[in-house]
Amino acid sequence: MQIATGILWLFLFFGIVGSLVFEPSRNSIVAATLAHPYLMGFIKFVLLGTMGELLGGRIATGKWRLTGIRLWQRALIWGFIGIMLTCVFPLFSAGVEDLLGKRLLPGAGLPLMHALWKSTLMNLLFGFEMMIFHRFTDTLISRGKLFSLWPIVETYRSIDWKNMFRVVGGALLWFWIPAHTLTFMLDAEYRVIAAALLGIALGLILGFAAKKSRQGG
Repeated sequence: MQIATGILWLFLFFGIVGSLVFEPSRNSIVAATLAHPYLMGFIKFVLLGTMGELLGGRIATGKWRLTGIRLWQRALIWGFIGIMLTCVFPLFSAGVEDLLGKRLLPGAGLPLMHALWKSTLMNLLFGFEMMIFHRFTDTLISRGKLFSLWPIVETYRSIDWKNMFRVVGGALLWFWIPAHTLTFMLDAEYRVIAAALLGIALGLILGFAAKKSRQGG
């Protein structure tokens, strides 16, 4: 079962990458994204974010887990994050362009600086907070309380904040800001697709943080 799950995961991953490389399927995805941005943001993150979640669980526990983890609830949270990012990318893109146009930030006219500012501000003002939200809801799901009155203080206290700041927060500097700088250099219709693919990386980072928490590190 473990081997079959790993093969299926790889099959889905390469199938998705192939659909983005193959021009006709890529054009269809882009057209659907332009026509239905929120729905496509939801679908992309349900699929790729959940794949990242499963991979992170594989890293944290040493095995693939498909049952007993309320997978559909986790997929629902990923879909919600996809909808948020559908708003957030144009929000920070337009906002930074306005700041650069008014000379309130240095680097106007340099495409790399435009992308770097967008990535930096998005990750500092939204990215880490989004990862905290994910960890918070992940904890609620693990306790079977996502659809009940949230025990906010109890859940907040149960989070391993040391590893959240050291592993997840640190990843903002060495991974997320550079990765999203490249993402912001893509055409707008490709950004949420790229962010969804990066959801797999987020699963890896969160899985590593969970493993460190289990090890008491």
